[in-house]
Amino acid sequence: MDHIRTEIRFVLNDRDVRISDVGASDTLLDFIRLRKNLTGTKEGCAEGDCGACTVLVGRRTATGLQYEAVNACIRLLASIDCCHVVTVEHVAKTGAPLHPIQQSMVDHHASQCGFCTPGIVMSLYAMWMSKPLSCDEEIESTLQGNLCRCTGYQPIIDAAKAVFGGGDPAQDALTMERNAISARLDEMNDGRRVRVSRGSDIAILPASVDDLAEILLKEPDATLVAGSTDVGLWVTKFMRSISPAIFIAHLDELLSIDDSPEGVTLGAGVTYSQCEAVMRTKFPHLGRFWDRIGGRQVRNMGTIGGNIANGSPIGDTPPALIVLDATITLRKGPERRTLPLADYFITYGKQDRSPGEFLETIHIPRAKPGSVNAAYKISKRRDEDISSVCGAFSLLVENGMIASARIAYGGMAATPKRAATVEKALVGKPWSEQTMRHAETCFEQDFQPISDWRASAEYRSLVARKLLRRFYLEHAETDGAVRLPRDAKPAASMS
Repeated sequence: MDHIRTEIRFVLNDRDVRISDVGASDTLLDFIRLRKNLTGTKEGCAEGDCGACTVLVGRRTATGLQYEAVNACIRLLASIDCCHVVTVEHVAKTGAPLHPIQQSMVDHHASQCGFCTPGIVMSLYAMWMSKPLSCDEEIESTLQGNLCRCTGYQPIIDAAKAVFGGGDPAQDALTMERNAISARLDEMNDGRRVRVSRGSDIAILPASVDDLAEILLKEPDATLVAGSTDVGLWVTKFMRSISPAIFIAHLDELLSIDDSPEGVTLGAGVTYSQCEAVMRTKFPHLGRFWDRIGGRQVRNMGTIGGNIANGSPIGDTPPALIVLDATITLRKGPERRTLPLADYFITYGKQDRSPGEFLETIHIPRAKPGSVNAAYKISKRRDEDISSVCGAFSLLVENGMIASARIAYGGMAATPKRAATVEKALVGKPWSEQTMRHAETCFEQDFQPISDWRASAEYRSLVARKLLRRFYLEHAETDGAVRLPRDAKPAASMS
């Protein structure tokens, strides 16, 4: 058929690539290492956790070619159609001086065994291209998705601070070749549906959202792949077949961000990084919470729509969006329906989505004047870890009384769930510690959590209660210290 293309096209470093033998489960990392012998990109964890496989992927946007650091181990090859993939081999040409970032890593002794170093260089390179002058906090955020087991992070941070204090990214080779790369990508993008396969392993890239709706009517059981931060693990860890897989991260219609007086409406394909600015501005209480969602590479790949549609009871965003009274729009063919996000989750592994139906948009209303809002994530590791418990709160306080309450938790039940009994215990009561203490006694009526390797049931129950206390202490007029500052030092021991 003329409207179907049967090859994936992209630029790898400085070379055009066109391949047709691509399966749905083929990873970008395997292609780079096994087919192209670019072995500077390493496989460490194969689950997007260690960052040794970090590469840059450049995609055309309305403002030009934008590069982001991603995990090649869980980035599926079909998803990089019409993109520019940059590996560590392209940072400095053979025989040329090291790139300033590489040289700074050498100068500050920021590498020992070296296994993680290429991924760290690529993460810092992405930051160098977008924020050449950065503070310590931004550097630490950039390195969230890169684990180093032997060097320790201080030399790496010192190297980053040194190079970001000088140099000019405008003169960087990747910057200077952007126009030429963009032109090559424009030529590759013919606007057609793409269908490629390796044997019976089939990958499909719709030409548009309308095309997606049409394909899903014919292939209702197909696997939808957006950022692949979860689906990638189905492939690398569980060896599951995802064929036929429909890739949707390239669809511009699903990348819309509409900021209106009524609220923020996100296309289901918007990533955490893409909506970070608007979420921090319009919902300031989610700023710290957003920093805790994966590492930078995961936030560059993972989508809000995927986090919701997957229906995981420990997904980070659903509790925070449920308490803000978010709604979602589902589409099947030409038909659409809208429902409260809280009603989407039915039971473990089951959501209110019929075969052939897909999530199209998420609408988050503005917080009401006088409302008090917060979201918290508790995990074993502070950075880049899956939640043990997520708690989100939105209370409307008027004249010292709680007029309404919306509280939701993840990790406490088979789905993200509101604490209905706790909410009832708060509404109509004074905004006081006594009210909170009473509401804490109601949690057992709402949740009976399970024990697993992330946390015991007892721990989850305790944390859920104490997060309500923390919420009150942080937002009431109290002198209670509830969070240590970033530069806090250990208290001196008493003799």
